[in-house]
Amino acid sequence: MARLPRLTLPGFAHHVIQRGNNRQAIFASPADYQTLLDLLAENARKFGVSIHAYVLMSNHFHLLATPQTPDGLPQMMQALGRRYVRYFNDSQQRSGTLWEGRYKSALIQSERYLLACMAYIDLNPVRAGLVATPGDYPWSSYGHYAGLRTDKLITPHALMWELGNTPFAREAAYADLVQSGVSPAQGDALTRSALSGWALGEPDFVAELQKRTERRVSKLRAGRPLASLKVD
Repeated sequence: MARLPRLTLPGFAHHVIQRGNNRQAIFASPADYQTLLDLLAENARKFGVSIHAYVLMSNHFHLLATPQTPDGLPQMMQALGRRYVRYFNDSQQRSGTLWEGRYKSALIQSERYLLACMAYIDLNPVRAGLVATPGDYPWSSYGHYAGLRTDKLITPHALMWELGNTPFAREAAYADLVQSGVSPAQGDALTRSALSGWALGEPDFVAELQKRTERRVSKLRAGRPLASLKVD
């Protein structure tokens, strides 16, 4: 069976996951993490993609991004992947693939899932037992939103402005949101939607989305809950 093309639409937020081949490490030093971030910033600007959140883990990374053009996200990911593999292979004196196939992605309904997706991304290092709090991890977007540092890679989504009228209020509100965590149901839905490629949102959102593309946006008919989907 031919695999479906990725669902990528401009102006919508997409949750992206890229894994290392066989779950192998994709970073060997702090310089590697920084190189990937530098390449991501360069290619996000080049291809018109806004990066709202990210986390770099030892063997995979997550992005929350909104492309401005139909091809912006795949072009960015292709350029990022190719250039980072060349860099990593040269620095480690290795050859061959680094990635576990194509990146995975899902379009999400911002009003329902964007803030939850940001928290889910920023809590990855805590769930993995790498740090006690997300602010202790240097390779995620949490520090920017919590006011710990300024990250030029980040373009806040418009929904962030609804968290408060001042930068301090927004930073405190986001820190509280992350502290509250993500429910198991939300975390499971975010993971499985990205890995399966189906849109994540309420029935009306999914139905309206289907009108914008010939590519199927949900595995079941619009109106069935995504939580019932099984990852392929």
